[in-house]
Amino acid sequence: MTEPQIYSINKRMKLGFGLYYHQLTDENFRFARQCGATHLTVHLVDYFHGKKEKDNQPVGNTQGWGIAGHTLNQWETDSLIKLKKRVEKHGLKLFAIENFDPAQWYDVLLAGPKREEQLEELKRIIRNVGKAGISTIGYNFSIAGVYGRRESKAARGNADSVGVHKNKEHDIPIPKGTIWNMVYDKNTEQGNLENFSHDELWKRLKVFLDAVIPVARASGVTLAAHPDDPPFKNLRQTPRLVYQPHMFKRLLGLHPSPNNKLEFCIGTIAEMTEGNIYKITDEYSSIDSIAYAHCRNVRGKIPSYEEVFIDEGDIDIIRILKILKDNDFKGVIVPDHAPLMSCSAPWHAGMAYTMGYLQAALKAIS
Repeated sequence: MTEPQIYSINKRMKLGFGLYYHQLTDENFRFARQCGATHLTVHLVDYFHGKKEKDNQPVGNTQGWGIAGHTLNQWETDSLIKLKKRVEKHGLKLFAIENFDPAQWYDVLLAGPKREEQLEELKRIIRNVGKAGISTIGYNFSIAGVYGRRESKAARGNADSVGVHKNKEHDIPIPKGTIWNMVYDKNTEQGNLENFSHDELWKRLKVFLDAVIPVARASGVTLAAHPDDPPFKNLRQTPRLVYQPHMFKRLLGLHPSPNNKLEFCIGTIAEMTEGNIYKITDEYSSIDSIAYAHCRNVRGKIPSYEEVFIDEGDIDIIRILKILKDNDFKGVIVPDHAPLMSCSAPWHAGMAYTMGYLQAALKAIS
């Protein structure tokens, strides 16, 4: 039977599915399509090199996520086109790549001696993505990355999920040679990263945006910035960039461009201590500043919150989708992760439940 052409549930929003590098298999592509997804966002960073993760999603911890730089060949144009064709065989569109490899831009984040060299490499990567016909790159301009989440059973029925409860672990300094929970240099000198200010981090971001946004625009690629999760003001003795909603405006204003947008993470924004998630969604979708949206639900705010099922947290997801629809949002809705369900395929069941809910919600508002 011939696979139907790629379509969306309504004429504006599309239903997407996110996969980590180790999940880029034909079986998971079929699973995503069976769940109703028409678009994929993928990670080309091997977060799980040398170890197995039972829940298929990285949980920030003191041991880190592995060694950076193992999959750099996947960013070449030929490799990207090959992956895109594999995805398209299953009736899906490869919409976005999420997160650069720490090995590609650690000195961009740290303002180190290789910054200019790495900026040139990022420009080349963006051109490759454009040549492959992939429209979006999501990124998180962060030193500590996603860190300090712990497994919990706070979701309905004691389902396994993750949450954050502020403790001393969140103040553990970052060793030199490590960025975004991954080691990029095993032979670096001993010691920890030096402290620096929030303003310094914003200066580094401007250098990055000024260098790459013109290339992205020329290549037909949108760069989409993810807010800090967990959204503490400081984490592991380093500043965070976007830990309150109003900071999105500053980010977009550093280099105004239709190719400088947001990877709008609804769960992360709801975890922040300021703002109203519905007003924030309306504000940024009404000015066409959202490239795509991560959609999950949470209960609580910093310094303590839990991720829960899509239909049981503090966020009225259907209200969010209606706001996006009313503002003519044409991007992709992606459940970035979900609680694990008690069965032989916990991750698949949790994601299928979330996708079914979102598919029904999108149909209901269309």
